[in-house]
Amino acid sequence: CKTRTQSPAVLFPAPDSTPSYNALIFQAARLLSSPARFEASKLKILFRGDEVWRREKIVPRIYTLSHCDLTANLTLTISNIIHREQLEGWYNKDDVVAEWTEVDEKLFLNVHCHVSGPDSFWDMAAEFRYHIFSKELPLVLEALLYGDSELFRDHPGSMDGVVRVFFHSSIDKYNRTEYWGPLRDAAVGKGVERINGYSLAIMENSKFWDDPKSIFFALATTFLL
Repeated sequence: CKTRTQSPAVLFPAPDSTPSYNALIFQAARLLSSPARFEASKLKILFRGDEVWRREKIVPRIYTLSHCDLTANLTLTISNIIHREQLEGWYNKDDVVAEWTEVDEKLFLNVHCHVSGPDSFWDMAAEFRYHIFSKELPLVLEALLYGDSELFRDHPGSMDGVVRVFFHSSIDKYNRTEYWGPLRDAAVGKGVERINGYSLAIMENSKFWDDPKSIFFALATTFLL
């Protein structure tokens, strides 16, 4: 879980993104357990930028939340650009990248999750990766609220910003955008079911649990790779 200083980057497929066996084992375990609880003591916060930007500007603002599989420690990097090393875990683990944007004077928090592709190994794991992200997203948002608490204290209107979740996948079913409503609601898993006809993520998780074939597939995919 070390970081290195490199040049800024944009979101693009990594040439070598095959998931490791340990990463898939960890994901299957997370899928079959209850949603993780946020623990502030396990969160490390890194700011990149000057003090003026840190306190005054919402846009541009980028978050990268990564974790160590072995320790469950989280690292939240907050900056005004995306750095290449911040994306390394986005392609081969389940790190999350989020950014504030403003459209017609309305704030949006765009959350990006890498579900599958371009490697076929990721396609085999797409279903349970999608459900993992859906289940754990409130924890991700809670970590952002805690780690960037000064911003939310100084700009309380940002809590009304709309959360848009972009699931990136080479499989059409999982290559989708979901609107999770205002940040204040999305952080506790509320308000997703009414937007654009998409089902509430929690309801989709329930369907997943009701289908023994899906559970078997999640385990079989993990232990056969």
